[in-house]
Amino acid sequence: MTKPFTPNDLVRYIYQEMPEVEQELLMQALHSDESLMQEYVEMLSTIEHLDQVRLKPSEKVVEAIKEMAHSTGLQKV
Repeated sequence: MTKPFTPNDLVRYIYQEMPEVEQELLMQALHSDESLMQEYVEMLSTIEHLDQVRLKPSEKVVEAIKEMAHSTGLQKV
């Protein structure tokens, strides 16, 4: 019987957080299960897009943080 792999397993595989033996089993499953392969490809694409996202807080948020730090006596770093 083949182990059913989950999306969590795919994430662990992508980030190299699974034992080598399990990696081998997952690679075999990817070659034989088209839907699992599709999910894997979609995850890789999503990760690639997330890596390109640059988040920047609004000026209003930055000012609120500065005011809070100043009012609590925190020193500027």
